[in-house]
Amino acid sequence: MVGSIIGDIVGSIYEFGNIKTKDFEFLSDECSYTDDSILTVATADWILNGGEVAQYYNRYGNENPYPYGGYGESFKIWLIKTSRQGDYRPYNSCGNGSAMRVGPVGWAFNNREKVLAKAKESAECTHNHPEGIKGAQATALCIFMARQGASKEEIRNEIERTFGYNLRFTCDEIRPSYTWGGTCQDSVPQAIVSFLDGNDFEDCVRNAISIGGDSDTIGCITGSIAEAFYGVPVELRERAMLYLPDGFKTVITEFENKYGYR
Repeated sequence: MVGSIIGDIVGSIYEFGNIKTKDFEFLSDECSYTDDSILTVATADWILNGGEVAQYYNRYGNENPYPYGGYGESFKIWLIKTSRQGDYRPYNSCGNGSAMRVGPVGWAFNNREKVLAKAKESAECTHNHPEGIKGAQATALCIFMARQGASKEEIRNEIERTFGYNLRFTCDEIRPSYTWGGTCQDSVPQAIVSFLDGNDFEDCVRNAISIGGDSDTIGCITGSIAEAFYGVPVELRERAMLYLPDGFKTVITEFENKYGYR
C-alpha cells in the first residue's frame, strides 16, 4: 500500500500547478502527504481491525491534523454531519476519492469476488454513485491482478471488459490536452494508463504526474497499481515513510507484515 502513498506525496505539489513533463524532482522537500494518504491508511486500518468502514473515514478525517481544505467539499460536509449529527448517509458521489483510498483492498483479499465486494463496501459509504463504486472496483481489481502475476495486456483487457473503460490511448497522446478530472470516470482510466505506459514503479508515477489534472490522486491510484506489478524500491519506500506521522507508519507496517509487500 505504500505505492499509493508515494504517488500521493509526489503529486502533492502539482495538484493545483500541473507540470506537463516527466522531468521533475521526485520527492522534494516541498512535498507532503494529503487526504489521499490519510484515507488510504484508514482503509488499511479498517481491513486490519474490522467494523464499519465509514467510522474509520470519519475518525481519520476528523482527528487527523490535516487541514479540511485538503478534502473535497462534499466529503467535508459528510465529515461534519457524521461527527456532529451521527449522519452517515452517503452523498452519491462519483468523485475519485473512492479510487484513491482503495489500494489496501487489492492487497488484502485473494479472490476476485471478495476484492470487488470489499472495494464496493469501501466506496459506497460515501461514493455510492455507480461510477464512484466502479472506479474503486477497477482500481482494486488492477492491484489484485498485478500481484497475481497478470500481464499488462491481460489487465487492460479485463478492466475494459468488466468496467467499460477505454484504455486504448497513451500518456503522450493526452498530455497536451488533459485537464482536471475529479470524477472516477475522468481520472481512473488515465491513472490506469499511466501504469500501463510505465517501465518501472517510478516511471509509472512520473507518467501520472506528467499528464496533469488531479495530480496527487492520479499519482496515488497509479502508484497503488504499479507497486503490485513492479514492487517499490526499498530506498524509495524508506524516503517516503519519512513524510508520515508515526501512527500512519504503525498501521502501514502492520498491514504490510500481514499482507506482504513487494
